[in-house]
Amino acid sequence: MSRESPNREYLLAEYRSRINRVIDYIEANIGSELSLKELAGVAHFSPFHFHRIFGAMVGETLNDFIQRLRIEKAASMLVQNPKQTITGIALDCGFSSSSVFARAFKDNFGMSASEWRAHGHAQYSKNGKKESKDSQPVGNTGKEFNVTLQYNQSTLNQIWRVKMKNEKIQTNIEVRDIPEMHVAYVRHVGPYAGDAQLFERLFNKLCAWAGPRGLLQSPDAKFINIYHDNPDITDDKKLRMDVCVTVPPDTQVDGEIGKAVIPAGKNAIAHFEINADQFGDAWNAVYGGWFPESGYQPDDRPCFELCLNSPKDHPEGKHIVDIYAPVKPL
Repeated sequence: MSRESPNREYLLAEYRSRINRVIDYIEANIGSELSLKELAGVAHFSPFHFHRIFGAMVGETLNDFIQRLRIEKAASMLVQNPKQTITGIALDCGFSSSSVFARAFKDNFGMSASEWRAHGHAQYSKNGKKESKDSQPVGNTGKEFNVTLQYNQSTLNQIWRVKMKNEKIQTNIEVRDIPEMHVAYVRHVGPYAGDAQLFERLFNKLCAWAGPRGLLQSPDAKFINIYHDNPDITDDKKLRMDVCVTVPPDTQVDGEIGKAVIPAGKNAIAHFEINADQFGDAWNAVYGGWFPESGYQPDDRPCFELCLNSPKDHPEGKHIVDIYAPVKPL
């Protein structure tokens, strides 16, 4: 190995860190104008160089990336927030007018936003064929699930029992407020569904950074997977996923390790004990089974998995996870 290699790796990690900060900023401010100068300032690059660096590292120009995120976010909101007007969704996603949004949406999906909301999303496939995913929410109709409502006598909270009719998976779901959480993360961009080795590599990389800093010794440390994109809409090569550990707010990060905040708020929390190939079913139980029966709709905050064990320590090799889905009244 040449003497320059460690320095080159450090520089590459620093560039990735800066680009990730920009991507996080874009996602958090998707309804704003987002000028080149503003985003270059987030990355601490000059606007001229930032534009070229972003395109080279992300594989899309800055404008194309922002436009794609806005369209894909709007597509999810059209289905998940049925009472919100199409114009309201367009403006919330940063489009300057409903006409600009209408043209961009049809160019991307080959149908109008109203057609998408009515039935088009169920037929649409980014890969030209229908296929189920192994992780993240998808658009099931809820017909494969039995949903019953109960009450927790000690807390007086509602508890929903969700069970797949073929009995492959079942869960209890409760809606609770969660506090704000600060996390350090390692980001992956690309396919991830069913790739246990990928998750293990990311987890090991995160622990190799967090362990020497004493961040894994806290009894309050939590391991979390955050999903930023809808895998039924976003191309597999562009899916963004973060493997995270909770950290104190003043934790300093560097290189490929980023830092983010999971906002406080009301979440539906579903507990599962599942095999590695059942994550898709688990997400479907929440989004396809529970949501249509619940009186809630997804809120505009990240959904995530709270990892509660290592499957290597489970007698049956199962994953114990809680799925957190941000909610608001329908």
